[in-house]
Amino acid sequence: MIKNYYQRIQEQLKHVFEIEEQVMQQVSEEIFKKINKGGIVYLFGSGHSHILTEEVFYRAGGLAPVSPILIEPLMLHQGGAASSQKERKNQYVRPFLEEYSITENDVLLVISTSGINPVPVDVALYGKECGATTVAITSTAYAKTESSRHEKGFYLKDACHYVIDNHVPVGDTTLHHSDSGIRFAPSSSVIGISILQSILAEVVHLLIETGETPPVFLSGNVAGSDEHNKKLLEVYGDKVPMLIKNMKK
Repeated sequence: MIKNYYQRIQEQLKHVFEIEEQVMQQVSEEIFKKINKGGIVYLFGSGHSHILTEEVFYRAGGLAPVSPILIEPLMLHQGGAASSQKERKNQYVRPFLEEYSITENDVLLVISTSGINPVPVDVALYGKECGATTVAITSTAYAKTESSRHEKGFYLKDACHYVIDNHVPVGDTTLHHSDSGIRFAPSSSVIGISILQSILAEVVHLLIETGETPPVFLSGNVAGSDEHNKKLLEVYGDKVPMLIKNMKK
């Protein structure tokens, strides 16, 4: 199964990048434009999708103007099943979002493989209200078989300016065993991280191509990185308060 999973992930990634490359390029160019205007890349996901938002935050080799929207009741450490219950609530998330200064200069990426629950949809709609460019990373296959739980019948794909389909099958499993009907081994995290990192890599490329010095963090475990990263924290700390939260002066 180790080999099977590896092969299946390769197949899924190849499929995604062949079909979604154009929209991923468009999203990269939009982020590039917004960063040049002083904007921020916001990311939201609940349950396991929130892990993807932290993957690109304060990351060695990653961009500094990146802010995950971390709402603890929708994460896993306060209760896995409870987070799923809350994600299904209409009009639940807005009070949390009002703590973030999302503007028309920003991009908001919302990650939800199923795209059927109210919270991710409401996050995207709120981002639009604020004037931000909104991007969904989702599996559109769910809209063909599963009903939306949003009060207006929206799926996440309906609420965003751009939609990147991760092409994850309904149920988010890749493997099965001939002796059992059980399907297992999810792929949405591996694929989602690959999508995000490739988009942001293209943003760095675009910044370099136009003569900009991209605001990229260095690993804190290499010589000379502390001073470099300190300057980025000084520039982006006010825009992304989580970068300097609880930091000792």
